[in-house]
Amino acid sequence: MNPHVIIFSSARPDGNTRQAAEILAGKLDARVIVLNDYRINPYRYDLPDQADDFRPLVTELLAFKHWVFASPVYWYNTTPQMKAFFDRLTEYMDQPELREQLRQLRRKQASLLSTSYTKHAPHAFVDPFIHTVNYLGMEFVHHYHARDKTPDEVRRQPAPGQAWWRKLPALVDRRAAWVE
Repeated sequence: MNPHVIIFSSARPDGNTRQAAEILAGKLDARVIVLNDYRINPYRYDLPDQADDFRPLVTELLAFKHWVFASPVYWYNTTPQMKAFFDRLTEYMDQPELREQLRQLRRKQASLLSTSYTKHAPHAFVDPFIHTVNYLGMEFVHHYHARDKTPDEVRRQPAPGQAWWRKLPALVDRRAAWVE
């Protein structure tokens, strides 16, 4: 089995993000899973065992070593379906019988594929992905970004915070705020 999977979600199923996901899938020889094709209910404390597609999907995803989350930037946020996916992972922390599957994430890698009209995705969008996958014990590997005018040009973008200290001397010397 190929080690890469792209977990895609967008309000436009055949839009720029899908195009970028297919391009990246070709480069990685990855499988694309369309998150919107699955019924994922919101996380609820009072319903620990919901009858939807979430748990079978996670079981399927655990077969892959590298998960790439693909989402457009919606007002500095991800899609509701992607957010629900991350929220539901809380079940694996709350319920002892699911913790063994959660521990398997420690051996996984994660990346992000974003699309927007800007040259770079905003840090406010990228940071929650990085912090969440790190919190889950996954290793954040790459952030890929594609502009809406050129979704076929998927480029690797440095993840925010990974080399902030390199920019510090230039900031101090110029006494100006750094904007990427």
